[in-house]
Amino acid sequence: MKFFWKYIFPPLFGLLVYINIRIINDTISGFKFWHRSWKVNAIEIVCTLLMGYMLAYILGRLFTKFDTDKKTSISYKTILKELLWVFIVIEIGVNMVFTPMAALTDDGLSWGDVATINIIPLLFSLIYYGVARSNKLLHAYINNKLLLEKTTNDQLQTELKFLKAQYHPHFLFNALNTIYFQMDENIEEAKRTVEKFSELLRYQLYDQQQTVPVSQEVHYLNNFIDMQKIRTSDKLQLSINFDEHLNNEQVYPLLLLPLVENAFKYVGGEYKISIDLKKTGNDLFFVVHNSVPEEISFERTGGIGLENLKRRLELLYPDRHQLQTRKRHNCFLAELKLSLNDESKNYLHNNR
Repeated sequence: MKFFWKYIFPPLFGLLVYINIRIINDTISGFKFWHRSWKVNAIEIVCTLLMGYMLAYILGRLFTKFDTDKKTSISYKTILKELLWVFIVIEIGVNMVFTPMAALTDDGLSWGDVATINIIPLLFSLIYYGVARSNKLLHAYINNKLLLEKTTNDQLQTELKFLKAQYHPHFLFNALNTIYFQMDENIEEAKRTVEKFSELLRYQLYDQQQTVPVSQEVHYLNNFIDMQKIRTSDKLQLSINFDEHLNNEQVYPLLLLPLVENAFKYVGGEYKISIDLKKTGNDLFFVVHNSVPEEISFERTGGIGLENLKRRLELLYPDRHQLQTRKRHNCFLAELKLSLNDESKNYLHNNR
């Protein structure tokens, strides 16, 4: 195929252009070029073949330069720039060959000759450009799209890592504070808390762009709740309901924790916390509500933790989640719905 485009196509292109120009001009004028001296025809044909090789060579160099200059994007401006150069090269090339031939043979150069010499080769050249460049441009367009998607994906992963890092210091502070006070009262309890704390840290080492069975998330929440019960008042009334049928459903880790942590942080008033996790159809429902003192404002029951969670949900479950938080009387309610029916998971997981 390379041999064809390099050695066979250029003379065929030149002859095709020459024949069409001759047919159009001779049809209009009634001239029969085969009645001329064969030497004149031979000279014109040889010049046409040389022109074909010359244009193919120059266009090939131009296409190579286009590919070298094409670094980041393909746009209509890129195509227009290439077409402009093709137009310039073709017009110069054909006028260097065909205009002198038309002026020095037959009845001289006419306006009809000028029109056909400039239009016919250009039309064939545009067809050649479309055939020769379409594959290259398509590949360049696809590569640029993939690069853009990869860049976007990398940015989202970086943001997720930042959100994860933002959460850790707060968690570590609370856990270490709990262990510190336990050591003054009960060393054995402090040891057991350290064990639970180590399990919690180990779980947090999971890549947050990888899913885990929901049973692991439940186990993590239970450990976290056990630690929190040590720090809370004996008046706490805790109700936990984790659906027994939940097992292998895949979820992203540490998305349920902020709602539980928020409940323990702001519980007050009647000191009630209710945690409910269940699956209905292909949706996972997680509901946490806690009593709060009457004087506490709605703004104080959220903060960085909930804002962090909202952003992670947008990245990990785009268009497949609902998070509602509201304060009603002396109760703060948080409801999270996750749709698990998308087997492809999400954009980040597919393009890692």
